[in-house]
Amino acid sequence: MNRTRIVVITTVLAGLGACSSVYYRAMDAMGYAKRDILVGRVEKAQASQNEAKQQFQTTLEAFKALTGFDGGELEAQYNKLKSAYDASKVRATAVSTKIRDVEDVAGAMFSEWEKETAQITDAGMRSQSAQMRAQTQGRYNEMLSKMKAAEARMPPVLEAFNNHVLFLKHHLNAQAIKSLDKQVLEIESNVSSLIADMQKSIDEADRFIKALPKNG
Repeated sequence: MNRTRIVVITTVLAGLGACSSVYYRAMDAMGYAKRDILVGRVEKAQASQNEAKQQFQTTLEAFKALTGFDGGELEAQYNKLKSAYDASKVRATAVSTKIRDVEDVAGAMFSEWEKETAQITDAGMRSQSAQMRAQTQGRYNEMLSKMKAAEARMPPVLEAFNNHVLFLKHHLNAQAIKSLDKQVLEIESNVSSLIADMQKSIDEADRFIKALPKNG
């Protein structure tokens, strides 16, 4: 099957969304095991978190630049800030979507692994398979925990960004800009914590992929 046809088929199947089992069966028939799909989705979640990390930093820099505003077109500065905030929202949504995708395929993979292990009649091999699954699931749980910890830090930061964007929209003057001075340090601290948690999640995903059994 040529690459173009595979891309078309996988795109159509992915669009089914609500019927993941159909998608996984079709992908398996084309030689793509759940393990392979999981690795791909973890890598996409990593990339999404990295993009979000950079965008949140960009938005923070937009806030900091605005606090140092010393004249010129206030509305133009506000528009830059609003655009940066909107981009942060998009990146945050993408991160959450990618994490849900990881959870979906991981659940299917571990369920299949457990059922297939139960079919092994040799006690020693069955025990070894069960042990490997438990170890892999433990590493997966650790990775997912870090992903969700980073994800949980996004809404409060977005809320703080949004509050200030709306305030500035309604009070587009030098006094309102000046009022950000005292609060930007708190925002910066929250963004720094968010970025640190995202990096931990990204690093943990690397470790999980490297340790994932080739035949898991």
